[in-house]
This record gives sequence, structure tokens and C-alpha cells, in this order.
Amino acid sequence: MKKPLSLALLAVMLMSLLAACGSTNQANSPQSESEGSADTSADTRIYASENGDVELPANPERVAVLAHIYVGNVLQLGIKPVAVSEWVQGNKAFEGMLDGVEVVTEGSIEKLLELEPDLILALTSDQNISKYEEIAPTVSFTYGTTDYLQQHIEIGKMLGKEQEARAWVEEWNEKTGEAAVEVIAAIGEDATVSVIEPFGKDIFVYGNDHGRGTEIMYQAFGLQAPDKIVEDAFGPGYKAISAEVIPQYAGDYLFVGIDASAPANSFMETEAWKNIPAVQNNRVFEYDAQSFWFNDPISLELQLDFVIDALTGGSEPQ
Repeated sequence: MKKPLSLALLAVMLMSLLAACGSTNQANSPQSESEGSADTSADTRIYASENGDVELPANPERVAVLAHIYVGNVLQLGIKPVAVSEWVQGNKAFEGMLDGVEVVTEGSIEKLLELEPDLILALTSDQNISKYEEIAPTVSFTYGTTDYLQQHIEIGKMLGKEQEARAWVEEWNEKTGEAAVEVIAAIGEDATVSVIEPFGKDIFVYGNDHGRGTEIMYQAFGLQAPDKIVEDAFGPGYKAISAEVIPQYAGDYLFVGIDASAPANSFMETEAWKNIPAVQNNRVFEYDAQSFWFNDPISLELQLDFVIDALTGGSEPQ
């Protein structure tokens, strides 16, 4: 009786072992549920945005850039948006790069639905973010949370192109470092520069991080600003002033934004303006305002050439 019983027990154990192997093989099969989930996750990734984690396409292709100040970041990283804000239309730095791209206004929900984006980039101040999120994964940024170089790296992370973004930053730092030596040799270490731009009925002076070449002059080159600009504009980024007080904010070199579509330069006819030393010394350089608004890589490259030429004598002052 013992021998048959032992054989029976052995048969049961063998059947259990075969069943376990079968389960393991099924779990490791390409058709298994767990493998399918892994494949799906490979098509997406998590981006840690300032508003929390967002699941994004691993390689987004149809990006709607509704945050106008970041269009050049996306373009520099090799992605042509499917939609952009109307505010970028006058930027000559983007000339030819946005042909065929849909221009949308803030809150153009029906148009966005038609374009079927797989990623939407917006500003946190946009009141329609919750609606965008119903259309596609949406990432929003608050301007000024990071400096302009780190912002490009963040957008690179968002697009799955962090290495490319870091490569541009490294190249930019090297290029501007060499240019800074040339510029300072031309104007001197103690020279001051100011950026002034009329907008509507107002006149603004700008700090060190608000586009218009300020990142190049004050950050990359390390040039000095007049004390009044440091006091009043470096914190908030800009300050509205009257024509009468422009001399208090005027540096040895003046960069003035000119918007051909909406000229408002009557301040340049005042005696206060004409008596500024930089004006009298022919050190005023007019730039195309719409092409200088942003601090993305493509806009910065355009601005860099202009600033270098202006301060080293390569371009004619106005």
C-alpha cells in the first residue's frame, strides 16, 4: 500500500509543478496584460510641472504653443507647432519657420479641437487651462519662475529633448562669454546701457530679464544698468515712466524699441530727450520691437548679433 500511495503523491506534485510553469510562461508571454501596460507606458512619460505631474506623449508631434513667449524654444528643439499665439506674428526671428501654422487667439477651443494637438503649452495666467486639458495633456509655466536658460531646459524635458536643450545652453554660454570680452573692450567696464520701449501711450524701461536683449546685456555680458533702472526695474522686470524722467534712467548707451505698426515716439522730440548725453553722443540704437520681445533661443540669436554690432561699432546708431 505504501508504494502506490507514494506514486500517487509524486504524480500530484508533478502536475502542480507543470501548472505553475504554465502560469509563469503565460505571465511572461508577449500577449500578457502586464506586458501590454509596459508597452503603453513606453509611449508616454511623466513630466513634473509646477502644477503637478502630467502624463505626456514620449515624443509629442502636434504641439499647440499658446504661451507666445515659448514658441522659439519649441522651434529651436526641432518641433514645428500646429498652433501658435497671434503675438508671435511680427517676430522677424521666426520668419519662414511658422508657414502653415495655425494662429489662434486665447481660448480658441473649437479651433484647437480641430487641430487635434497631442500637447498644449500655456501660461498659468491663461484662464482656459481646464478647457485645454480636456483636449490634450497641458503644461503651463509661470514666466519668471526660472531664468531664461533653465526655462529652455524645462521645455526640453517636456518635449523629451532635454539633451538638445542643454547642448544649446552650453553653446550659448560659450558664445556670449567670448562676445562679452569683445563688447567690454569696446565700451569699457564702467559703461551703462538702458533699454527703453514705448508701448501704447506709455514708455517703459526694462530690467535684466524681460526680453528686448536685456538677458544678453545684463546677464550674459554682465553690463551695468543705471542705478535708477536697477532700483525700479530689476525686481518687477519693467517700469512705466514719463518722458520727462527718461534722463534719470538713461545709460551711456540707449537701446530703443520701435514698433513700426504702432509708432509712439514723440518723446524723442522733447528737449529732455535731446539733452541726454547718449543722444548727443550718437549712442542710441533702435531695434525692431516685435523681434526683441522674447528671450527664446531663436530670438536671442537675432538679438545677440544686433547688440554686438551696436556696441562694437558694427552697426550705425540712430
